[in-house]
Amino acid sequence: MCSSSSTPTLDNIFLAAERLRGIINHTPLLYNAHLSEQYEANIYLKREDLQTVRSYKIRGAYNKMASLSAEALAGGVVCASAGNHAQGVAYACRKMEVKGAIFMPTTTPAQKVKQVRLFGKEWVDVHLVGDTYDDAYHASVEYQNANNATFVHPFDDLQVIEGQGTVGLEIFKDANFRIDYLLMAIGGGGLASGISTVFKQLSPKTQLIGVEPLGSPTMQKSIEEGHVVTLDHIDKFVDGAAVRRAGDITFEICSKSLDKVLLVPEGKVCSTILQLYNEEAIVAEPAGALTVAALDMVKDEIKGKNVVALISGGNNDITRTEEIKERSLLYEGLKHYFIIRFPQRSGAFREFLNVLGPNDDIARFEYVKKTNREQGPALVGIELKNREDFEPLIERMNENRVVYEYLNDQPDLFQFMV
Repeated sequence: MCSSSSTPTLDNIFLAAERLRGIINHTPLLYNAHLSEQYEANIYLKREDLQTVRSYKIRGAYNKMASLSAEALAGGVVCASAGNHAQGVAYACRKMEVKGAIFMPTTTPAQKVKQVRLFGKEWVDVHLVGDTYDDAYHASVEYQNANNATFVHPFDDLQVIEGQGTVGLEIFKDANFRIDYLLMAIGGGGLASGISTVFKQLSPKTQLIGVEPLGSPTMQKSIEEGHVVTLDHIDKFVDGAAVRRAGDITFEICSKSLDKVLLVPEGKVCSTILQLYNEEAIVAEPAGALTVAALDMVKDEIKGKNVVALISGGNNDITRTEEIKERSLLYEGLKHYFIIRFPQRSGAFREFLNVLGPNDDIARFEYVKKTNREQGPALVGIELKNREDFEPLIERMNENRVVYEYLNDQPDLFQFMV
C-alpha cells in the first residue's frame, strides 16, 4: 500500500528498510584516514558506490514498486532516465518479475544502455528517444497514458523518497559517534529529502548540507526564491545531479530541513574523482564525488568534528576519463589554451619553444600553413607543472612579442575550439 501522508514519514522509511532487506546491500560507513588528516576532522564515507547497481537509486525504485498493488504491477511500470534511476528500475523489474519500459535519450552512452538491459534482462524494454532527457520523459508519459502503466519518478514521489531515506537509517545505525555534519548530493532532491526526514527526528543537531554542481544550482535557486524554479540552462557534466527543475515534494522538505546548500565547480568535482581513484581506489561518478569535493568549502567549521560524506554512486563511464582529466587540469590552473599567430618563416616555432619554461609542456598543437600570409594562427595547449608557472609564462611571451589570444577566459570561443 502507498503512504497516505503527503510527506515522507520515519515509520514508512522503516517499512521501506524491511521491504529492501535481502534486495540491497547494507553499504559500509568507513573512516577515511587521508581525508581526516587533510581536514583535521573525523571523515567517514557512506559507500553507496558499493550498492547493488552501484548507486542508491535501487532503494527508491524498488520501494516504489513494492508498494504498488498487484493490479498496478500487472500493468507494468515506466520511467525516463539516462543513468542510475534506469538501472535501479531495471533491477527492480527483474527481481519482482514486472514488465518495465525504460526511456532513454539516444545520446545515452552505449555502456549505460547495456547496463540497463543487463540488470533488467527480459523484463525491460529500452526505448531510445530524442536527444535530451526531456524528449525521453515526454515519450515515457505518452507510453504511460497509452498503456496504463505506473510511472516511477526518479525523485518527486513519496515512496521513492522513503526508499532513499533508508540510506539515512543505515548511517544513523552504523555510527557509534555523534554525527556533527552530513553532506549529501542533490539532483532532484529525493536522496536529501529522505535522509533529512530521518535525521531531523533521530539526530536533530546534525548539520545537514546539500551539495549541487555549480552549473546546475536547481535546489539552491529554488530555496533562495521561495518556490520551485526551472533553470533555462544547466551544465550536464555532473549528470547524476544535473536537473533543470527540483521536485515539488523534495523542495518542501529540503527548504525546511537543510542547513545550507553548497555549489561545487565541475572542475573541482573532476579533481576529486581523480583524487578518490588515485588515493583511495574509489571509482566515483561525478555526482558521487560532490560531497568530498565540498569538504574544502566547510574546512574551517568541520575541524575536530565528526563528518559523514555520502558517495552516492560509482557508475563512471571510462570513456569520460580524458574529459575528467582535462576539466581537472583547467580548474587547477595547469592547462592553458592560446591562439598564437606565428610568423610564417623558418625558425618561428623554435623561437617559441625557447619561451617555454623547463617544466612547461605543449599538450596540443594544431596549425595549418596559410599561403600568401605573413602570420599563421595555431591552437596551442600548454600544460604546466605548477599553477604559479602561468604568470612567468605570460611575461616571457610578452617580452618576446609573441602575438597570442588567451582562450581559457573566453567560454564561447574556448568550447568551440577545445
